[in-house]
Amino acid sequence: MSGQGIAQFIPLILIFVIFYFFLIRPQQKRVKDHKAMVESLKRGDEIITSGGIIGTIERVMEDDRIEVNIGDNVKVQVIKTTITSLLKKEEIKK
Repeated sequence: MSGQGIAQFIPLILIFVIFYFFLIRPQQKRVKDHKAMVESLKRGDEIITSGGIIGTIERVMEDDRIEVNIGDNVKVQVIKTTITSLLKKEEIKK
């Protein structure tokens, strides 16, 4: 009887393991990478916000905000966590 009871839980355990490796673990990695990217922001970095605005960081404030230059004499303040990606600057070879 006890062997039969354990056999019924094997599919549930297998489903949990599949969910963990295909859904939970990759999501935790993305969150960790995003948090590291947000913490490493500095003045001069070119960023993209979740609203699709591309700009350059002018000032990093202490209360989870940054000031972003999005045009000539146009500066906006955004929350750090709304930054989706950091644009890579390619170095110009001479």
